[in-house]
Amino acid sequence: MLSASAAKNTDLSVIEDSEELDEEPGEEIESAPPLKLGEERGINNLGLKKKLLKAGHGWETPEFGDEITVHYVGTLLDGSVFDSTRDRDEPFTFKLGGGELVTGLDQGIITMKRGETSLFTVPSELRSGDVGADGVPPNSDIRFEVELISWITVVDVCKDGGIIKKILSKGERHDQPGDLDEVTVRYKVKLLDGLLIAKTSEEALEFCVKDGHFCPALVKVIKTMKRGEKVMLTVQPQYAFGEHGRDAYNGFSAVPSNATLSIDLDLVSFKPVIDVTGDLNVLKKILKEGEGIHNANEGEAVRVRYTAKLEDGTIFEERGLNGEEPFEFVIDEEQVIAGFDRAAATMKKGEISIVTVKPEYGFGNIEVKRDLAIVPACSIVFYEVEMVDFTKEKESWEMTSHERTEAAGRKKDEGNRLFKGGKYRQATKRYDKATDYVNEDGQYEEDDLKLVKFLRVSCWLNNAACNLKLSDFQEAIKLCSKVLDVESYNVKALYRRAQAYMGIFDLDLAELDVKKALEVDPQNREVKSIHKTLKQLQMECNKRDAKLYTNMFSRMRKGTELEPKRLKVEKTGDEKKEEGVEAMDMEKLSR
Repeated sequence: MLSASAAKNTDLSVIEDSEELDEEPGEEIESAPPLKLGEERGINNLGLKKKLLKAGHGWETPEFGDEITVHYVGTLLDGSVFDSTRDRDEPFTFKLGGGELVTGLDQGIITMKRGETSLFTVPSELRSGDVGADGVPPNSDIRFEVELISWITVVDVCKDGGIIKKILSKGERHDQPGDLDEVTVRYKVKLLDGLLIAKTSEEALEFCVKDGHFCPALVKVIKTMKRGEKVMLTVQPQYAFGEHGRDAYNGFSAVPSNATLSIDLDLVSFKPVIDVTGDLNVLKKILKEGEGIHNANEGEAVRVRYTAKLEDGTIFEERGLNGEEPFEFVIDEEQVIAGFDRAAATMKKGEISIVTVKPEYGFGNIEVKRDLAIVPACSIVFYEVEMVDFTKEKESWEMTSHERTEAAGRKKDEGNRLFKGGKYRQATKRYDKATDYVNEDGQYEEDDLKLVKFLRVSCWLNNAACNLKLSDFQEAIKLCSKVLDVESYNVKALYRRAQAYMGIFDLDLAELDVKKALEVDPQNREVKSIHKTLKQLQMECNKRDAKLYTNMFSRMRKGTELEPKRLKVEKTGDEKKEEGVEAMDMEKLSR
């Protein structure tokens, strides 16, 4: 191993800057193909060469800052050995990026995989700080045969050195806990002298991330961990107990002021908690994850088993249990309370979750009698739900053109049923889905084109009617305009767009649509009725305008009449002032 002074002289900027030297601004660099056994290649433009002697496994490589363990043999070009861990029969562990072996060699080690052995040739120019170290002649190129045994990933969690995390065992998958999630952990906490100050039981400990636990560092680290991950932490006082320390607690010793902690932490598991509605009024805690990636959409039937409870544990409803068939309902058709409905739409087949529903999405501020108990007004309710199955419709891209037109017809019929039931918001979604199936970008058989056009126009018109009921006049105008783009004299589109224009008090445009509709169908009773209403609105608007202008002109006349009087008063005041000044001047002259 080279001298400590050589290691201290290592300039990490050489490592960082070497990347920039290989690339001109705007130049695109392609990755080099993997080295073959026995192949040698330069790995940067500073002369460092690598020859692969034994392939590693996996695809990961270490990063600067990681704690790595290697065997190495350092030789001169003539084969003379000047340093070897194999002679000592003890591998060397060090922090990658500090140049603890030789300046520049770290740039080669970051290209290695676990278990790999490679031979690196380090030119003398990279060793300017190591001249003559450990019996190596000045200006000599040297070789290092390096076997990368393992490494521990080291993470500076807060980027200030306050919490250093060493990953001892990597976790499963890629998801990490969030603030709402419930985590299960084991940990052991010691001072740097080895004194134990805290420890979980063998059964582990469960808590909600946002509620915090033990010390600030614990939650910060847990949010960076994966399920099953094990880490060792070094926690500085500002993320532990600071200058106040902590008193003895639950049989464990006190924590002194400004103490640094060593924590072994294991994230056993966590239960994801989803904010379904985005306002914390419906929360879904997943107890068992479901299968696949699909969940039910609006209008699709789901089959569930559930138990519904009050906050005190009283069961007020059960479905699909004790030998009963699963309960079936259609998403977004108000067949269950809104919070339950919204949560079910996020569940996968086989998923089991606990859904917490606040009154805003539950039974509101009224008392409701259910099968097994009364739900008091303003109650928070809990549903433990198993998603048994749901009917998943094909996506439009999976269908033939004939299947798309059939699906559009079904969605249109569903929308009509919902419209007649006064469920206008749900109906708009069905009409939107129907038009998606038969959009202009699709390719259709010649026989289907007439039906496709009919379905589009019909759904746009019905959707516009829904939006008029919902007072979304701009959306109604947009939908009617789509119809008029393809059928410029469609009376229903003109009639409904006129209604929408009246809703936003654009009476001139409303009048144009009404007149055009009457040209096409002079006897249409609905159009004649709206024409009469429009005339009344116009008369009322004219009266308001006339009154407004009368009041405005009246105020203007009053203002002009008052102006001479104001001027006269101001003049009289000035004259009095001048008379006073003249009197004072006369008094001074008489003295």
